[in-house]
Amino acid sequence: MVSSNIQFSDTQNHWAKIFIDGLVERAVISGFPDRTFRPNSNLTRAEFAAIVSKAFPVPDKRPYIPFIDVPATHWAAAAIQTAYKRGFISGYPDNLFKPENRITRAEALVALVSGIFGSNAQPTTNLVLSNIYQDSTEIPNYAKKAIVIATQSEIVVNSPNLNLLNPAGNATRGDVAAWVYQALVHLKKAPAIYNQYIIVLSKVPRPQVYVNHQREFRGVWITSVWNIDWPLSNKLSTEQQKAELLKILDRLQEMNFNAIILQIRAAGDALYASQLEPWSAWLTGTQGKPPEPYYDPLTFAIAESHKRNIEVHAWLNPYRAKVSYTQTPPNVSPHISVTNPECVYPWGDDLWMDPGIDLVVDKTYNVILDVVKRYDIDGVHFDDYFYPYPIAGKEFPDSKIYNSYVSRGGKMNLGDWRRENVNKLVKRLGEGIRAAKPNVKFGISPFGIYRPGQPPQSRGLDAYETLYADAKKWLVSGWVDYLNPQLYWRIDQTAQSYPVLLKWWLENNPQNRHIYVGNNLGKLDGQKWNVEEINNQIEITRNSKQNLALGNVFFSMKAFSDNRQKIYDNFKSNTYTQPALVPVMPWQNGTRPAPPASVVVQKIGNSNILQWKNPADKNIRSWTLYQKNGDSWKLIKILNADTVEVAVGTGIYALCAVSIMAVESVGVFIEIG
Repeated sequence: MVSSNIQFSDTQNHWAKIFIDGLVERAVISGFPDRTFRPNSNLTRAEFAAIVSKAFPVPDKRPYIPFIDVPATHWAAAAIQTAYKRGFISGYPDNLFKPENRITRAEALVALVSGIFGSNAQPTTNLVLSNIYQDSTEIPNYAKKAIVIATQSEIVVNSPNLNLLNPAGNATRGDVAAWVYQALVHLKKAPAIYNQYIIVLSKVPRPQVYVNHQREFRGVWITSVWNIDWPLSNKLSTEQQKAELLKILDRLQEMNFNAIILQIRAAGDALYASQLEPWSAWLTGTQGKPPEPYYDPLTFAIAESHKRNIEVHAWLNPYRAKVSYTQTPPNVSPHISVTNPECVYPWGDDLWMDPGIDLVVDKTYNVILDVVKRYDIDGVHFDDYFYPYPIAGKEFPDSKIYNSYVSRGGKMNLGDWRRENVNKLVKRLGEGIRAAKPNVKFGISPFGIYRPGQPPQSRGLDAYETLYADAKKWLVSGWVDYLNPQLYWRIDQTAQSYPVLLKWWLENNPQNRHIYVGNNLGKLDGQKWNVEEINNQIEITRNSKQNLALGNVFFSMKAFSDNRQKIYDNFKSNTYTQPALVPVMPWQNGTRPAPPASVVVQKIGNSNILQWKNPADKNIRSWTLYQKNGDSWKLIKILNADTVEVAVGTGIYALCAVSIMAVESVGVFIEIG
C-alpha cells in the first residue's frame, strides 16, 4: 500500500486515488495550485510526455529530431524530447507533434507499451481482444498488438466497466495515473495494489451476449409393461438391463431427443426401490424380487439420461393394479391388492383400483410424492388410463362406494362423481408436486378426442364419459404443466384429423400450458402410415408453436430401436438434426443462472480447448455452446453439467449455463482466432 502527504480535494472518493497517491509519492505527478488534481480532466500530448519522462528513467532508444511546433521555449520541450528519445511517443507527418492535442486512450496505451517493451514487442499469449472488451471493434489496427501486451501485463485499468475500453475516447489524468502506476508494478518499480478496475485476465469477466434457439420438447415413451421397450425381457441380468438402457439412451442422443417418459409403475408395482410397493415382475420375473446384483433402475436411468442432457419424466399408472392376472406372477405385499383387496376389482383380464376410495387416492398420491422427493426426476407423467377402458356389457363395480357417497348426502350423478374423483387426484398432485419440488413438471397424456363433436367433425371414444377423464378441465384450471393429447390418427382422417384435433386442444388452453403432441409409431407399415406422415405431423406441430404446440412425444421407443421403416435413420438425418433444449415454463418461476465462470481458451497442440469452472451448483443441469454465423447464433452443442472443457475451432462462440428448469444464462462471449 502507498500513501501521500498531499491531499487533493477532488480525489478522496475517486476510483484512481490509490494510483494518483502512488505517483505523487514518487514525484511523478503533482496537482494544481488550488490543491486539486482534476482526475477527470483530459490529458494533452505534452502533459502525457511530462508524466512518462519522469516515471520511466530508461535508456534512450533513438536520437531526437526536433518538432517544428515544439519550440525550445515550450514549457514541455525537455519532457517531449526525453519521452521521444526513450521511445514513448512519436510525432505526426510534416514533423509535427501537436502538443496541445488531447491524447486518446488507445494512443496513451500504445505509447506506454512502445516505451516499456519496445515497438517490436510481441504478445506472450493468444489473447483475443473481443473476449475482454465489448468495444474491441473500435480499437484501431495500429493499436491492437500494443493493447494486447498492455492487457496481459495488467497495465490496463478500466473504470467504471472492465469490459469497455473506449479506445477512441480521450485519456483522463486519472486513467494515465493508473496505467503509469501499473506499468511501474510490471517493471517491479512499485508494489502491487488492489483495485477492482485492474484488468486481470484470470478474474475479469468476459463480454456477454444474449443468445437463444428454437426450443422443442422431443420425447419418447419407454414402456416397461409386457417388456415392450425396456427391459426387453424379465430374465435379464443387471448388466444386460443396464446395457439395454444405455443403448436406448445413446440412440436417443444420436437423434437429438431431450426427454424420456419412463414407465416406472405399470400396475401398483415399482421399477425402483420403494418401501410402499413391490418390485415389478417386468424387471425380474417375480414381483417383489429386486435386481441381482442389486441396483436401482430409476437412479441409473436418471444419471445416464442427464449425462446425455435428456430429461426423465416418471410415468406412473394411477389406478391399474395388474394386467392379465391369470397369466402373470401373483401380486405380493405391499401391493394394494394384497394389503387392501377390498379396494381392487377384476376388470376383464386385469385388476383395477377403485378411484372413489380414499385409501386408493392417498396411496397413489403418496407413491408419487415419494418418487418426487427421493429422485432427481424432471417430471411426473400419467397416460390415458383413469377409470378403465370400457368392456361391452359390463359396469365398473363401484356401486357400493357410490351408494355410500349418496347416502351421506352426495348430489352428483355417477358420471360426475367419477370425474370428480379423478379431478381431485389431479389437482392434489399438481399442488403437491409444486410444493415439494417446483422444478418437477406434471403432465398427462389424455385420449386424443376430448368428446365426440369437440371439434364438431370429430368422432370416436368419449373419454369424458367412459374413462371419466376431464382433460379440458385440467388444462383450463392449470393443474398440469403440459398435456400430451394422443393424436394417433392420420392427417387425412376426416373424423379424427390430426391438425383439426390439435387446433382444438390449442384453443382450449387459457392458462397457456404447453402442448406436446402424442404421436403413434406403432402403426408404421410403409403404406398409409409411413415416415413422411410422421414428419408431416411434426411439421404441423411446429407451425403451431406460436399457440404453444411446443413438441412431440412418440409411442414408443420400440420403433426407434427396431428402426422400423428407417424411422431412426430419418430422425437422425432429417427430423432432429440440431440439438435443442426443452421449452421453459414461465409459471415455474425459474431464475436465470449465473454465466459460466473463469472461461479461458488453452492451446493444446493444434487444438483450441475452451475451458471453464464447474461451480458444483445443483441448479446447473447443462451448458449450451453457440457459434456465430454471420449475424445469427446457432446452438451447436449441449454439454452435461460435469463437462468443463470442449475442443473448438476458430470462430466466435457463446457459452451459457442451463438450470434444471431449462433456463439459460446470458452467454459468455469467446472469439478464437
